[in-house]
Parts: sequence; structure tokens; C-alpha cells
Amino acid sequence: MAEIVLMPKLSDTMTEGVVAEWHKKVGDKVESGDLLAEIESDKATMEFESFQEGVLLHIGIEAGATAPVDSILAILGDEGEDVTAILEEAKKKPAESDKTEATPKADAPVAPKTPVAPTPIPAPVESSAPKTASSAPAVLNDGKIVASPLARKLAEEKNIPLSQVPGSGDGGRIVKRDIENFIPGGVVNTSESFYEEGLNSMRKVIGQRLSESKFSAPHFYLTQSIDMDNAMVARKAIIEAKGTKVSFNDMVLKATAKALKKHPGVNCSFLGDRVRYNDHVHIGVAMAVENGLLVPVVRFADQKSLQDISAEVKDYSVRAKDNKLTPDDWAGSTFTVSNLGMFGIESFTSIINSPDAAIMAIGGIKQVPVVKNNEIVPGNIMKVTLSCDHRAVDGAVGAAFLLTFKQILENPVLMYEL
Repeated sequence: MAEIVLMPKLSDTMTEGVVAEWHKKVGDKVESGDLLAEIESDKATMEFESFQEGVLLHIGIEAGATAPVDSILAILGDEGEDVTAILEEAKKKPAESDKTEATPKADAPVAPKTPVAPTPIPAPVESSAPKTASSAPAVLNDGKIVASPLARKLAEEKNIPLSQVPGSGDGGRIVKRDIENFIPGGVVNTSESFYEEGLNSMRKVIGQRLSESKFSAPHFYLTQSIDMDNAMVARKAIIEAKGTKVSFNDMVLKATAKALKKHPGVNCSFLGDRVRYNDHVHIGVAMAVENGLLVPVVRFADQKSLQDISAEVKDYSVRAKDNKLTPDDWAGSTFTVSNLGMFGIESFTSIINSPDAAIMAIGGIKQVPVVKNNEIVPGNIMKVTLSCDHRAVDGAVGAAFLLTFKQILENPVLMYEL
């Protein structure tokens, strides 16, 4: 008997998926556990194994096409079996499907009410400016070249003969852009070019989820400057003693975990009609990947050593770049850390990763003059900015957390306090 295989829901935020590649074709024999297709969710591309067995009778979503979760992905059955009746029956249920999709879970993005058509990736497009430069400047009957006063002034300053400049203005008139774009002995390119790419599933959900967070959660921001001199000395000593190359980000995560344990008012989640205060500390670590952003979670981070946190984050980083993370890897954060310091960013603000009630943005360490013991001396300062959801976290609560975080990083021995 024929069995329907539905588009799977590979993450709690996934509302639609893209079939990246089929590993079976119509007519192929499929065993339970066989790799059927690769599905691109809002987080990553994952291999989808068949739980049924039989002959692949019908492919409902072609490679490269997008479709909502629970759409007919494929139909398996006996060789030669007619699936027309099954497909006709499926077409009769759009109203029921719409009703289901109109009431999503509270913590998931609203799914589209109708199946999304495949989004082709347009080929690079090139458009020309309305007016292109003529091969020679316009010349009046008296032999004078037609050019704007500003173009003449620029040409004189740059010592450019107007007779060599093609004009792109009305009637070949030389204008400012012609002088600015002029290449002696070369061809002036006045065409405009661009290319466009369709949004993949990850980018769509990033845009949707962050827009929901930014426009629904009343954000407020707290910025703190941290003296990293002691942290730099401690990091060097740890590397020499343990032989483990821990990063400043690893130290930030460890200090964050310790501070969150002392301040459960920040380690919380806003759930619409209630606030959940978490005893466990699960820190999401924002990671940039080729198509967007992933946030794998270091679970029970307060109970892990600095070396354990370092090893786990490195593993996540490798698997994120290879699209090998699973839904379990990015689920269940209670707080998020986003670090752009390695790109030379001094400070920035992050949008809260709902339902978390806070996220901390980490800037780079910069050497600046500081006052110590009434003297101006070189110092290494790192700025961090805490974004809080005011529905769950008050300013004083966020400030107290930042103060503890600062104390731990400025006195790294506190990371190892029981």
C-alpha cells in the first residue's frame, strides 16, 4: 500500500524547507534507513533518511523547490501502484491546511498560509544607465566643447583635456561624472551592474525571527568597559600550563556562565504571559556561517571547565561551517553571546534571540590610555553591551549582572570559584 512521506520539521522554527538534492529517483527501490534526500531548513542542510520502504512512486517537491512543512515530499509503495487518488485527495485539503498553519506555536514564526512557490536564483543581471557616454564630446559650431562649469573646473584641476573626454550628458555634454570616471587612454564605463540572489530558508527565518524580536520586545541596552589586563596575563599562563589554546571568547563564556548563575533574573525567558527563570545555564554562541547565522548552545556552561568550553565551541565551529549541526545543537538556550571583536569591532548592540530575555555583544580588546593610581598608563579595554527585554529584565538587574561579569573577567581567578 502506498505511503506518503511529508516534508519534515527539522527545527522548532522551521515552517518550510527546500529540497537541496534527491538521492533517489522515481522507480528506485527504497529501504528503511536509506538516504532519500537532503533538506535545507532554516538552520542547515540535513540528510533525510526514509522511515518507510517501497518503490519511489512520486516526487512531490523537485530539487531546488521550497514547500511548507507537512507538504507531500514523496510517495512510496508497490511497483506500478497508482497514486492518482492519493494526490487528488491531498488537493482537497488546502482549507484544513491553511487553518492549521494560521495558528502556529507561540514561539515559532508565523508560517505562510499558502505553499510558497519555488524561488529560482536569478542569474546575474546587468542594467545600463539611461544615458551612456558618447564616443566624443559635443562640439558647438564655433568649435567650443560643451561642458558644465563644474566639469570644466574639475578638468582644469586634474589637467584633463576636455577634447579627450566622452560626454554622457544631453547631446554629449560633459558633466561632473565624466571627469571623475575619465581614464586617460582608456574606455569610460558608465554602465551600472548588479546581481541578485533569492533568500534561502535560513536568511528568511533570520529576518522573520529577528524582526519579531526587535519590534515586539522593548529592548534597552547597558554598556560596560572591562579592563582585560589580568585576563590577558591569565590566558597566557593557562596556555603555557595546560597546553590548551583557549581564546578570550572562551573566557567570556566562562565568566558569563558564572555571572548568570548568580543573577537568575537575567538568565530567564519571556514566554508571553509568564517569565521562566532558569536554574540551568545554557549559553547560545552566535556563529557566522556562509548563508547566515547559527547559535549552537553550550549546555550547563557553569559546570564546565574553561578547557571543556573551549573544546566544545571549536567543535561547534567546525560542524557549523560544514552544515553538520543538528536541531538539538541549537535548541534550548537561556542566554546568548555574540562576539565580533575578532573583526576589529569596538562595540555594537545585538537583537535578542527570543525567547531569551537578554543577549550580550562583545567588542574587541583595544589598547587605550587609562587612569590607574592617578597616572595615565596604557590599558587594554573591552566593551560589552547587554541587550535586555524590559518585559522580563529591569535595568538594575541587568546592571548587577554586568558588574559581576566585569569583576570575574578583571579577576580571572574568580572563574574557578566553587
